[in-house]
Amino acid sequence: MAEELHLSPAAHQRLQDEYHERTTAKRKELSARIEEAREHGDLKENAEYHAAKDDQGHNEARVRQLEDMLKRAVVVETTAGTDAVAPGCLVEIRMAGDDDTTTYLVGSIEERHDTYDVLSPSSPLGQALVGAGVGDTVTYQGPRRELSVSVVSISVP
Repeated sequence: MAEELHLSPAAHQRLQDEYHERTTAKRKELSARIEEAREHGDLKENAEYHAAKDDQGHNEARVRQLEDMLKRAVVVETTAGTDAVAPGCLVEIRMAGDDDTTTYLVGSIEERHDTYDVLSPSSPLGQALVGAGVGDTVTYQGPRRELSVSVVSISVP
C-alpha cells in the first residue's frame, strides 16, 4: 500500500486547485499552442511545436503526481493541547549537546510554509519524533552516525 500523505486542509485545497487548473485551463492552453505551432510548417524543425509538446508532457507528469498525492492524502487538523508530535503540529527540538532550538512543521513538503521548515513524518527524524512528548529524547540514524534530539515544545500553527 502507498504511504499516506499528511496534509493540512489548506495544502489539500491548494493541491486540488492546482489539479483542477492543470486538467482544464492549462490543458486547453497547451493544446492551442501545439495547434498554432503545427500551422507553422515542418514539425521536425519547429522549435515552438517541440517546446509546446515538452510543456504538455511536464503538465501531464504533474497531473499524474497530483492524482497520486490526492489519492494518498490524509487531511489532518491538529487541535490545541497537543500531547505528542503528530502530522500538522509544530515541534521545537534541541539537538544533543546544542543550546539552539529548531522548530519544524511536521507534514508533507507540499505544505510550503513561509516561516517553518517542513519535516516529513516518514523521514528518519520525523519517524523518531512522531508520538514523542515534550521532554522526551529520541534517537535516529543520521547520514554518518546516530543522533539524539529532545522535544522542547509541541504546538499548533
